Amino acid sequence: MTEKENKKGLVKTLVERCKADTPPFFKKLRFVGLTLAAAGGVLVAAPIALPAAIVTVGGYLIVAGSVATAVSQVAVTDDGCESKKKQ
Repeated sequence: MTEKENKKGLVKTLVERCKADTPPFFKKLRFVGLTLAAAGGVLVAAPIALPAAIVTVGGYLIVAGSVATAVSQVAVTDDGCESKKKQ
């Protein structure tokens, strides 16, 4: 397999994972991540002058929320493991 085919397979796998069903824990984590990113955005884009430390914390909230949302979006349920546990 060439490197170009390998990259296409990786992108296809990521797209399939994003479309697949997400476990309940990761749905909650995604919601928390979106909330953190939104709160950080409010702090960074506040129309009043805020201390530099608060603006910096807002930037960290945006990054942490974005990472948590991205990671929780690509988590999928592994039906193979669940069917083995039931048997």
